[in-house]
Amino acid sequence: MTRKGSDFAGLSVAIVTPFRDGQLDIARLREQVDFQVAAGTRCICPVGTTGESPTLSHEEHERVITEVVQHAAGRVRVMAGTGSNSTAEAIRLTCWAARQQADAALLVAPYYNKPTQEGFYEHYRRVAEAVELPLCVYNIPGRTGKNIEPDTICRLGELPNITMVKEATGSLDQASQILTGSDLTVLSGDDSLTLPLMSVGGEGVVSVVGNIIPAPMIEMVEAYLAGDIQRACRWHHRLFPLCRDMLGLATNPIPIKAAMKLLGRDTGELRLPMTPLDSAAEATLHRTLSHFGVL
Repeated sequence: MTRKGSDFAGLSVAIVTPFRDGQLDIARLREQVDFQVAAGTRCICPVGTTGESPTLSHEEHERVITEVVQHAAGRVRVMAGTGSNSTAEAIRLTCWAARQQADAALLVAPYYNKPTQEGFYEHYRRVAEAVELPLCVYNIPGRTGKNIEPDTICRLGELPNITMVKEATGSLDQASQILTGSDLTVLSGDDSLTLPLMSVGGEGVVSVVGNIIPAPMIEMVEAYLAGDIQRACRWHHRLFPLCRDMLGLATNPIPIKAAMKLLGRDTGELRLPMTPLDSAAEATLHRTLSHFGVL
C-alpha cells in the first residue's frame, strides 16, 4: 500500500559534514554527493545528526543545504535537516531549505527543553503551516530526552505535508502503532533495525553506514521489497557488525568519520565536543571494515 511519503522509500543516507582545519570542506562535501549519486541512493540528508548540525553556525548550516541541493542538481533527492529546539529557528531553516528547492525537510524533535505532547504537536504544526515542503518527523528520544508518543505522531500525520517519520526509538511496538494509526511512511533511524522495521511495514532507512557502503544497504532493502526475504536476511546478518560499530563504538558521527578517514574519503575531523575514537575502538573498527571487505 502506498503511503504519504512512499516516494522517499528505500535508502536515504544521512551524510557527514566534512571539515578541514576547522572549516567546511566544500570540495569533499560535493564528493559525498557524487558518491551517493553513483551508488543509486534514493535520497541524501545533509545537516542532520550525522552532519554535526548542533556545532554548525547558522550560516554554515544554510550553506551546506545550498551546496548539497545545487550540486545534487536533481540527480538525487535532498531531505535537508532543519530541526531545532526553537520553533522559530526550525521554521527559519525549513523555509531556507524550501527556497533552495530541497525535496523535503527532516526535523528532529525539539531537544533539551522536553515539551509536552501538545508542545511537540504545536511545534511541528507551525513548521508545516510555514512551508509546502514534505516534512519528516525525526523521533530519537535517546538524543532529545523525550519520546514523541505514537498518538501524537498519528495526529501530526493528519497535517497534509507531514508525510514521514524517521523512527529511532528502537521500539517495533511504537512503529507498529504509527503504521496502524496513520498513513505516514516510516523510515528506520537505526541501520541495524532496518529489516525488522520493514517487516512490520517500514519502507526504508535514513542510514549512517550508507556513507561508506550504500550499495549493500540498497541490496538489502530492495531484496525485501522484491519479496526475497532470505536474501534480505543474509544481507542483514552480513551488515550487522558494521551497523553495530557505527553506533556502538562511540556516539554518531565519531565512528563513521573514522571509517571514512580509513577509507581515504574524509579527513575524519570532528568539532568539539565530539572527539576521535581512541586507539582500541579504532582497531576494532579497522577489523570490522577489513572483515566486511572494504579495507
